[in-house]
Amino acid sequence: MPSDTRSSGTTPGIAPAGPAELPASVRLLQLVTAGWLAQAVSAAAELGLADALAAGPRPVADIAAATGTHAPSVYRLLRACADIGLFDERDEQVFSLTELGEALRDDSPTSLRHFAIWTGLPAERHAWAGLADAVRTGRTAFADVLGTPVWDYMGDHPDVLTVFDKAMTEASRQIISPVVAAYDFGAFSTVVDVGGGRGALLAAVLAANPATRGVLYDRPEVIASAGEPLRAAGVADRVDLVGGDFFASVPEGGDAYVLSNIIHDWDDDLSRRILGNCRDALADGGRVLLVEAVLPDRPRPTPTVSLMDLDMLVVAGGRQRTAAEFDTLLGRSGLKLSRIVPGGHCGVVEAVRA
Repeated sequence: MPSDTRSSGTTPGIAPAGPAELPASVRLLQLVTAGWLAQAVSAAAELGLADALAAGPRPVADIAAATGTHAPSVYRLLRACADIGLFDERDEQVFSLTELGEALRDDSPTSLRHFAIWTGLPAERHAWAGLADAVRTGRTAFADVLGTPVWDYMGDHPDVLTVFDKAMTEASRQIISPVVAAYDFGAFSTVVDVGGGRGALLAAVLAANPATRGVLYDRPEVIASAGEPLRAAGVADRVDLVGGDFFASVPEGGDAYVLSNIIHDWDDDLSRRILGNCRDALADGGRVLLVEAVLPDRPRPTPTVSLMDLDMLVVAGGRQRTAAEFDTLLGRSGLKLSRIVPGGHCGVVEAVRA
């Protein structure tokens, strides 16, 4: 589950702890009520409050009419969101968007609106209620709390899957540009995007490297609706769309196999199966490239990636990994870590056949 949720020096879902001179009880209260903060952001995203303010400041009555909400109640939500920087409150209950709030607009190039909605859905929020049990047992909380593994649940709840897909697309959009700028994909003649969804990353790679061809590989039902980013980027004629199961095999002959935020969804055993299939399919001299948020060693400047790691424990059963853990995992998959290229929130973990 890909995500880049940084913004303006704060970490969403974590209330600012405040000056160190505040009593410890006050600072702890800010932390334990951070879930309320996150839910307020999620509700604002679901209700489309930022979109209602896209054209400029509006009074609460107009916002309520535009969003189909109860005016006194939406004022209370807008006021709380203004206190955390999403909106500005003016005289006579008039609100406007801030730079941070722009990222909740549906049409913003920095939008994380659906990611915010996803974090407030019962599927995500209820699963986090099982964190303590997951820590006790080592089992993924989602199945224990919701009664079925996350991917089965998504299949049974297409409305949730739709939000999740949009959330991952938004998060990926924030990751793609820094990664494509940081890594030289032009060194490869054929790039296979394993689990590449609808093709946003591959489209950016090929647009930046006109001599490179691509293969978009994902589940058949995903491939059936894939390709719009490729067409929009004008690179669809250089891409083969292939459906399949990366636990069974991947298309052969590529000289780069890219897995963008795929391996973090799986435990080491299943990850080795995916990576082993990529190793077997790799052309001589090729590379396996994992686009992942690498968990920093101490000191960690923010808790973003360590919290992502807990989300993997709670929801998917996967994990974020340190550089040393990637080294070990790749070694046990018949690969060798060659380098990690920083690329914004994520890095490119590059491996060669051992």
